[in-house]
Amino acid sequence: MEQTTRTIQEKKHIALVAHDHCKTSLMEWVGIHKAILSAHALYATGTTGNLVQRATGLPVTAMLSGPMGGDQQVGALIAELKIDVLFFFWDPLNAVPHDPDVKALLRLATVWNIPVATNRATADFIIHSPLFTRPVEISIPDYQRYLQERLT
Repeated sequence: MEQTTRTIQEKKHIALVAHDHCKTSLMEWVGIHKAILSAHALYATGTTGNLVQRATGLPVTAMLSGPMGGDQQVGALIAELKIDVLFFFWDPLNAVPHDPDVKALLRLATVWNIPVATNRATADFIIHSPLFTRPVEISIPDYQRYLQERLT
């Protein structure tokens, strides 16, 4: 597929997602980086978003809980170019009933070429990158061209 570019602005739109066994780790990580995250727009799946908001006071747009469709809601925001970075602390050792939704979310983040951290170490690398605090050009699928080719 042909590519085009998109600018991720200085103020990032960040999705926070965590499986149950990883929520404590994400909460600790958000607490450590609260000052940095406060300059950005935060979104999260339901339980995670409510926990983050309660623990930190940071405003969070909460979706449904992951198993109830929250992962798919975050994925839709990614496809609509409304999410710039995904911090998804997932538990690779415990299967979840909504595993297809998890895979779909990670697939969409890859398709739309957004930075994804699936663990604390990667999250630290992303948030401390000089790119995190400035506008960045990324390559994304040229959906309009794709659609035009499919319709002709």
